[in-house]
Amino acid sequence: MPAEPLPALGDADLATWPLALAVRHRALLLRRADGTGTLLAAEPPGVLLVQAVQLRLRQPVLVHLDAIELAERLAACERGFRAAEDGGEPVDAQAPDGGGSGVHELSSPALAAAGAGAVRLLDGLLHDALQDGASDIHIECDARGAAVRVRIDGVLVPRRRLDTPLLAEQLVSRLKVMAELDIGERRLPQDGRFRLRLATSSGGREVDFRLSVMPTLHGEDAVVRVLDRAALDHGDGLTLATLGFQPALAERIRQLARLPHGLLLVTGPTGSGKTTTLYAALAETMRPDEKLVTIEDPVEYRLASAVQIPVNEKKGLSFARGLRSVLRHDPDRVMVGEIRDAETAQIAVQAALTGHLVFSSVHANHALDVLGRFLHMGLDAWQVVGALEAVLAQRLVRVRCAACGGTGCLACAGTGWRGRRAIAELLRLDDELRDLLVARAPLLRLKQALAERGHRTLRDAAQAALAEGWTTAEEVARVTADV
Repeated sequence: MPAEPLPALGDADLATWPLALAVRHRALLLRRADGTGTLLAAEPPGVLLVQAVQLRLRQPVLVHLDAIELAERLAACERGFRAAEDGGEPVDAQAPDGGGSGVHELSSPALAAAGAGAVRLLDGLLHDALQDGASDIHIECDARGAAVRVRIDGVLVPRRRLDTPLLAEQLVSRLKVMAELDIGERRLPQDGRFRLRLATSSGGREVDFRLSVMPTLHGEDAVVRVLDRAALDHGDGLTLATLGFQPALAERIRQLARLPHGLLLVTGPTGSGKTTTLYAALAETMRPDEKLVTIEDPVEYRLASAVQIPVNEKKGLSFARGLRSVLRHDPDRVMVGEIRDAETAQIAVQAALTGHLVFSSVHANHALDVLGRFLHMGLDAWQVVGALEAVLAQRLVRVRCAACGGTGCLACAGTGWRGRRAIAELLRLDDELRDLLVARAPLLRLKQALAERGHRTLRDAAQAALAEGWTTAEEVARVTADV
C-alpha cells in the first residue's frame, strides 16, 4: 500500500511546536485529524527530541524523514505563518557608528534552514544565537567545510556542519561585509563590528556583534561575539542578586561602590562576567547628584544618566587617551572597561588618588595577582596600594537545570544546564595588608594574614556552591582549576 500522505501544517501545530524550535532542531510537527502526530525531519532525530515532542503532544508520534519535504514546508511556513515566529520580522544591520555599509535585511531563519544561501544561513545562525542566549558563534573551517559551534553558559555546543568549503567561505565573506572589513584580505587577521536592529512588536532593540576573523590552514575562521544589551535596557535590569552573589557579599560590594574615592577592581579570566558585575554595582548605587563617565571597548550596556564613551583605536581614541579626557569632564565616578597597559593603569591610579572613585577590570587569576600585574607594568607599589581599595575575583559557574535537575530536557536543550551564577572572593585592603604588599611579602605570609581575618577565598565560595546543590563538583573543577 502507498504511504499515507503527510498532513498539512496548521496553526495548532505551530502553537504546540513553534517555528523557532522547528528551525533549531530541523524537525516540523504535523498533526492528523485523529490527533496523532508526525515529526517531519531531515535526519533521524535523537531520543530526547522525540520525547520532548511527545510531551508537548501528550501522545506518541511517528517520524518521517524527508529533507526536501522539510525544506519546502519550512519555506512555506515562512510565507504563510510569519506572524507566528517571534523575531521573524526584518532586521536592519549596520556598523555601530551608523555609516559605511548601509542597511541590510536580516531574513527569517526558516529560509536559512531551507538552504537559501550563505546570507540566509547567517541570518538563521544569528537569530538562533540570540534565541539561545549564546555569547559567541564560532565558524571553524576544515578540509570538508566548517563546523559551527556556539558558546552557551561558557561552554561550546555544536550547532551544524557546513558541507562545502565554498559555503564556509561565503559565510565568512558575508560577515566581513557586514563588519566593513576587507573581503579580499585573507592572509591577515581582521577585527570589526556590526549592529542589528531587531524589529519586534514591543518596538525593537539593538544588538551589537564583534567579529574576529583569523586565517587558518583550511580558510578563514570567524568568531562573532554577541553583545545583547537587552538584559539591562529592558525588564528589571541587572542586579548583583540576579548574578548570583550571596546577599552579604552583594551588600559589601554595594558599600565599596559608594566610597567617595579609590580604585575598585574586578578580576578573572575572559568570560567570567567582570564587566557585568561592574555594571550591576554601578546601576544599584547610582545617585542623581553624581556624574558617572564610562569608557569601554565596546559599550556593552546602557546606563541611564551616565556618559558612555566607546573606545575607537582606529581613530586614535584609546583607553588611556579617553581616560585622560574623562578626568577633565568633572566626573565623580569613572568606569574603565579594562586596564590593558601601563599608561591606562597609571592614569587610573592617579585618578583614584585625586578624589575619584574608579571602577575597572583586569585579567588576573587571583585577587593577590593583581598587584603583581600592576608592578609588572612598571607602576610604583606605594601608589598602587594607596589607591586600591578592594579586588573582587570571580568566576561564572553553570547552574543545574531546574526543570530536569541536570539530566537534560527541552528547557535546557538537552544539556542539563541553564544559566550561570557568580562565585567570588572579595579582598578588602587594610593598612597591614598594604604594608605586606609593598614589602613584597611571600605569598604564604599574605595568605596567612588573610586567613587570620577570616577571608573567604574563591575555593571557599566554590565549596559553598557545592553544598547548596545547584552545581556539580565537575563544573566547579572546570572553572576553578587555577585557584
